[in-house]
Amino acid sequence: MAISFNQIPSSTRVPLCYVEFDNSGALTSTPVMEWRLLLVGQAVADCEGPLLTPTLITSADQASRLWGQGSMLASMFRYAKRQGGILETWGLAVPDPEAAVAATGDVTLSGACSASGAISLYIGGERVRALAQAGEALTVTAARLAAAINENGELPVTASTAEDQPGVIRLTCCWKGATGNDIDLQINYGTDDTLPQGLRVACGPMSGGAGDPDMAAIVAALGDTWWKAMSCPYLRKAERDILEEWLDAQFGPLRQQECQVFGAFRGTLAEASAYGNAGNSELVSVLAIGAMPSSPWDAAAAYGMRAATSLADDPARPLQTLELTGLKAPRREDRWNMEERNILLYDGMATFMVAGDDTVQIEREVTMYQRNAWGMADPSYLDVQTPATLGYWRYAVRSRITQKFPRHKLADDGTRYGPGQAVVTPSVIRAELIALHGELEGKGLLENLETFKEGLIVERNKDDRNRLDVLAPPDLVNQFRVFAMQTRFVL
Repeated sequence: MAISFNQIPSSTRVPLCYVEFDNSGALTSTPVMEWRLLLVGQAVADCEGPLLTPTLITSADQASRLWGQGSMLASMFRYAKRQGGILETWGLAVPDPEAAVAATGDVTLSGACSASGAISLYIGGERVRALAQAGEALTVTAARLAAAINENGELPVTASTAEDQPGVIRLTCCWKGATGNDIDLQINYGTDDTLPQGLRVACGPMSGGAGDPDMAAIVAALGDTWWKAMSCPYLRKAERDILEEWLDAQFGPLRQQECQVFGAFRGTLAEASAYGNAGNSELVSVLAIGAMPSSPWDAAAAYGMRAATSLADDPARPLQTLELTGLKAPRREDRWNMEERNILLYDGMATFMVAGDDTVQIEREVTMYQRNAWGMADPSYLDVQTPATLGYWRYAVRSRITQKFPRHKLADDGTRYGPGQAVVTPSVIRAELIALHGELEGKGLLENLETFKEGLIVERNKDDRNRLDVLAPPDLVNQFRVFAMQTRFVL
């Protein structure tokens, strides 16, 4: 019997004892797939941290120190970390676009305060409280509220007042670009919030922000690192087209480094529906947040972290009912009903629901994929679990083949080689894939092993005798989404 050694040459004549180690058979279980989440967001103009350079971050405070208090990216890290878990998280700081303009908005005080009380202003879902005293001038109250805004370094805006506009507070976004227009401004969101008697406060929308980051530069900065998940606030059609081209290449058989992108979209039902129908990527999932006070980038960070943490543990398990900690639900009158949410799910938009305690939970995490190459409806990549499970199946196959057969020779079935030889045949690979399918079935990721056996084809390529071609039909486990029952009762 001739044994295939990896390190000990057969020509050695020097005595005595040589022992090598071969780890090809060391692992008998399915591999653990490492997930890492990349948060993409803007920094403030004078930040000290690196721009367009992926940076490992372990805390929200670290993000604030690098890219500035009030920056989009620092806020995204706060919301991501509030979801719990220990997922490896990186940040990619994006500079302001060239010739960009910062969004602004006005908070206007009017009337006369006749009884002292607190003003509760919500900026991007974050509450700022300031005292209004009876009989004081509006300029004094406005200055106190502006000071309270500026003292809170986590807010995405700075505040200023002007003597020629008594009672008016001008809010300016901490970064430049169109995203600043999505900062929500509200008064008295909470049920316990009331304005001081006689005082009126009006919030104008944030507007005037212009300019979008260069998505090509963002994609170029991603490098060769395998980003399993990404939260990105820049998902307008033009930006998404560039990103999706990169995602398709990553998902393809040559790179095999799939990445799933999570985002959020603020807008009316019609706007969200139109936005979803303009996309068609199985690797992008966008949460329609409607009139949610929380900012879209914060929702994207929370959604991405919660999804990635769960999918890393079990890529086939549904995300429904998982809480998006910290996000504030829309007011009751602004929440989408069941019919509206069902429309969104058919238009490629993920949806949320609001629990009895007003916490925001994932309802269904669909991708934007809706149509095949012929423009026909295609539900094959409906839910994020499908590409996640396929990614794990591919990773498990690669891990098993490269681990057990790294330097093997290839022979036809029936070849009479010694049992110690590093030779593999189609039937050996077939048996290995069947065994792997059985292991993944035990983990609740695949089903119908017998059908897999019947459809599995493993054969040597007729043109390249060094190549083994495989047709594998794994049956992915589905998610328990709907329970339907008809009750025929008897009196």
